[in-house]
Amino acid sequence: MSSSDKPAGFIEIETQPDGTEVLRPTSLCRGPWDPDSCHAGPPNGAIARAAEQALPDLRLVRLTTEIMKPIPMAGFTLRATVTKPGRTVATSMIELRNLDDALIAVSHGAHLASRAPQPDIPTIAVNSIPLEASTPGPFVLDATRHGLVGFIDGVETRYPEGHDNSTGPTSIWLRSVPIFTNAPSSGFQQICPLADCGNAISRNGEPLNFGFMNTDLSIHLHREPIGEWFRSEATSHWSSDGIGMADALLFDEQGPVGRAVQSLVISPM
Repeated sequence: MSSSDKPAGFIEIETQPDGTEVLRPTSLCRGPWDPDSCHAGPPNGAIARAAEQALPDLRLVRLTTEIMKPIPMAGFTLRATVTKPGRTVATSMIELRNLDDALIAVSHGAHLASRAPQPDIPTIAVNSIPLEASTPGPFVLDATRHGLVGFIDGVETRYPEGHDNSTGPTSIWLRSVPIFTNAPSSGFQQICPLADCGNAISRNGEPLNFGFMNTDLSIHLHREPIGEWFRSEATSHWSSDGIGMADALLFDEQGPVGRAVQSLVISPM
């Protein structure tokens, strides 16, 4: 796909006459498995936006999404509800529904009040890998089963020294197109595509031999991500009974920002 043909983002927001929004995935939102289904990362960015809009005075610190059915490329809607209001701690629930109003995914958000920076609060020092000490390389999955334009066409990747797109625990830098073609994205929203890639980044087998679909995604962020480039240090654990887990530490160029965890269905092909 040439740069002139590439959509400006993963999702376009269509505002209806009654004020409701229909979210229309672009071709870059297509997942690697099914041509009619989305990669779950960008829709999670849209879900994060709905959660942040529901509680604008608090910071979204955790988002857990249960993916019950494939998210359709045809489009979807979001419904956000404040399930526990509060000035310091609050929670939200977001429903993702297809255009026939069938429930596809349910997300739960945790929101906390953010105070002015306190320089005397201690934390641990973490050695971070600078973006400049990495080299460009292909995305961890350099092909899809359907051969159509999809998520891999909307991202750029770089690898720290000693890492590449082979199997096993992997560290990778990723920059994606914006979540939306026609709306700004917060740091939480923009890191969602990378957060949902842990199962692919750290896969223990290749997709021609194994399926490793995630059924959920839980993102915990202790700090708002800054910038365009984010890094994941991901590890996958696959059990012989077909159940797995992907665990990824998340970073921006300034250092660690949080963690993403996925439950996996491991299926030999």
